[in-house]
Amino acid sequence: MIDRTAGLIRATVLGTLALASAWALAEEVGCVTTEWKLIGANHKICVESFSDRQVPGVTCHVSQARTGGVSGSFGLAQDPSQFSLACRQTGPITLPAKLPKEAVVFSEGTSIMFKETRVVRMWDAANNTLVYLAISRKLINGAPANSISTVPVMPWGGR
Repeated sequence: MIDRTAGLIRATVLGTLALASAWALAEEVGCVTTEWKLIGANHKICVESFSDRQVPGVTCHVSQARTGGVSGSFGLAQDPSQFSLACRQTGPITLPAKLPKEAVVFSEGTSIMFKETRVVRMWDAANNTLVYLAISRKLINGAPANSISTVPVMPWGGR
């Protein structure tokens, strides 16, 4: 029984790590203060960039509101579901042989528990276009906030 439980835990951890490794790692481009706070960090909007790991040649930028103040300084604040997304072709696009119709390509926590901004890539085969959808996701009572960006798959630099 203990071996079966250990095997289940190991499989769950490995599955989670495999899924996380498929997600892009974001790099912060910069932040702009939107409201000055006397105590603690300022409220701000931060921009991050990430490349789609499964589709070389696509780079996305996501801007997100970050809550400041004392709770924000300690990582205890819940960031608002306010973000924007822009994805562009930044090189030759190479589609994998088995591109899933839908896949999570980015995920970032926006509260200490249960809330995240997620970017899902969808393939619109009829229009030869990659569709990137940013959503705010909560474990309970999901938020309708979303942003969309599309990248038509086209030749790059004469290729």
